[in-house]
Amino acid sequence: MADLVIRPLVAGEESLFESMPDPLPELRQVGYAEGVAGGGYRPERTWVALRAGRVVARAAWLRPPGATGDPWLERFDTTDPEVGAELLRAAHEALGGPLTYYAAVPAYWRRRPEVQAVVEAPMAAARLAGLVEREERLRCTWTGTPLPAASGRYALRPAVDKTEINALVARIAEPEVLTGREVARSAGVDLGTDPLAWLDGPAEAWRIALADGRPVGLAGTAGNACYPLLAYLGLLDEAVRADLLADAVGVLAGGGAREVVADVDAHRVRTVAELERTGFRRLRSRVVFAPPEDLSR
Repeated sequence: MADLVIRPLVAGEESLFESMPDPLPELRQVGYAEGVAGGGYRPERTWVALRAGRVVARAAWLRPPGATGDPWLERFDTTDPEVGAELLRAAHEALGGPLTYYAAVPAYWRRRPEVQAVVEAPMAAARLAGLVEREERLRCTWTGTPLPAASGRYALRPAVDKTEINALVARIAEPEVLTGREVARSAGVDLGTDPLAWLDGPAEAWRIALADGRPVGLAGTAGNACYPLLAYLGLLDEAVRADLLADAVGVLAGGGAREVVADVDAHRVRTVAELERTGFRRLRSRVVFAPPEDLSR
């Protein structure tokens, strides 16, 4: 058997990275060459394992332009866990240590044996290379289905100003929806505690739910991002979840949005169920593998 060669790409080798067939073409992903042109991917952060000149494993770490944090492993394909782990170890050494891996997988991947057969090798390689599975995040999309009627129990209005938004954010310990959290983190922003540092739209893009004049929920929308987003959803009363979700999506739809994107942790079963009742469908999952020293973050 030919010797295994593991190395980073050099400029102009985009076609070499792309010569390995995409094992999950149903996923909506930015093409590697497009990512290089946009500045998120760079040859020195892209590694391949070659046998007899053929790519048998590949890995590309992404850092969006302007980001100040560490890059993360965005694309990783291998059919052999040992080869994949060897590639990751070599790259980690060159990159200054292990970095977080966001393993993108199709929706309901655990129920689909044909998908599990594809993703089990890179996930096993990540574990062999020292990364630890941490959480799963779902990306959901609403694409124009009718919204549920409001219960009539709550008043819903736009936020008055950023001071009002920040005051409510400070009272919400754990937001239920944080869309784009990973990209915000790469810019040094914690979307859960300081969303306005990332979401720079007008205060009126935020919706507040009130019960008897008291704020009980907050939703942040962004109509001018890469997709219209339900960027933030935080509750002080769980009963308002359905009304606030439908209201926020309705505001985006009223502004012309034909699709709305929302990211939610998979363990938030009630939130996922309410998103689906509102008309969202699961688009994909991201399984997060982190270096052991990052597990407390």
